[in-house]
Amino acid sequence: MSFSQDVHTEIMNSDKRLDTERAFVRECFLVGGVVSNPERTYHLQFTLSDEKADSLMKILSGFNLHPKKIARKGQSVVYIKESEEIADVLKIIRAHKALLVLESMRVEKSIRNNVNRRVNFEAANLEKTVGAALGQIDAIKYISQNVGLSYLSGPLEEVARLRLMYNSLSLTEIGALLEPPVSKSGVNHRLRKIMKIAENLRNNEHSNRE
Repeated sequence: MSFSQDVHTEIMNSDKRLDTERAFVRECFLVGGVVSNPERTYHLQFTLSDEKADSLMKILSGFNLHPKKIARKGQSVVYIKESEEIADVLKIIRAHKALLVLESMRVEKSIRNNVNRRVNFEAANLEKTVGAALGQIDAIKYISQNVGLSYLSGPLEEVARLRLMYNSLSLTEIGALLEPPVSKSGVNHRLRKIMKIAENLRNNEHSNRE
């Protein structure tokens, strides 16, 4: 049985004592209501005559909801796509079991989305960090092979040798190995200087060839 059919079954067997407006919304759902499985997407719609659709629009708006209406095959379709507002409609028609399912799905999807965002963020950061480290190592090797690391000043040479020895360490971890220790920004500053020196050496080599 689908989620929509579950809602139909629940409200048909629920307490019929509702105020006029809530009873009308429930009647409209029983006549032409469909709600999608919240595990996949959020969509609730009522397919009704123009007159009933207009009345439903007015009532739902009175509950601070924001339904929309389109014409389809000679009838009107009133629909809602916001999960919170779909939950409100389920409350109005007293589909409490379906509401619990919807809320559970919303929480699960929210957690899953947050986890995915975090994983993607961390993966992007890792890729960026690895890319930066490879660029630094390439620059240091170029300097080493062409003029030797002793070409660098003492502080720069110290960082360069540590970067080559421990290519998987973070800048913070490299800074902790220095004597005295240097902050992450300090290590980054030195590595930028090293990369600039390598760039200048490459440019000079290119100019000499020309």
